Amino acid sequence: MFGLGMQELIIILVIVLILFGAKRLPELAGGIGKAIKNFKKGMNEPDEIDVTPKKPVDEGKPTDEKKV
Repeated sequence: MFGLGMQELIIILVIVLILFGAKRLPELAGGIGKAIKNFKKGMNEPDEIDVTPKKPVDEGKPTDEKKV
């Protein structure tokens, strides 16, 4: 796994535990899980950007409004 052995993974886990604390680890794991889920969802969905050209508005054309 990425060229890391069991000792390296344990050392990384201990450092993360020291930095963030035991109470915060489930919160971090949940945030990382949601980020990965949203990333995968975003990769599978089509782009939502509409690039079709809009018709120009003709300002000289009379409107349906009645003038008093």
